[in-house]
Amino acid sequence: QVQLVESGGGLVQAGGSLRLSCAASGGTFSGYVMGWFRQAPGKEREFVARIRWSGGLTYYADSVKGRFTISRDKAKNTVFLQMNSLKPEDTAVYYCAAKRSITTIAYDTWGQGTQVTVSS
Repeated sequence: QVQLVESGGGLVQAGGSLRLSCAASGGTFSGYVMGWFRQAPGKEREFVARIRWSGGLTYYADSVKGRFTISRDKAKNTVFLQMNSLKPEDTAVYYCAAKRSITTIAYDTWGQGTQVTVSS
């Protein structure tokens, strides 16, 4: 059973940086797509970025393009989200998620989330 554990959240001033980590276990991830999502208070969860485990192809939401970078370390089974030039509107709980292939619609495994707070 695949499990995801996020870490790296915290409080940062606007313009600062944070790197989130997502440690994956319980499976082999060839073919998987790993994603980051976020949910701000009172808002729906929204997509942030995704990466294909094999090949490393990435895709970003327009709101974070050019500021955030998703990557993965295959040897450590870990996915990262490097967040630069943070804005107060990036404040949210950030979730790591996984789905078995690019053609699978829904992400079926989720982490517990990590809080990111950006102060102005």
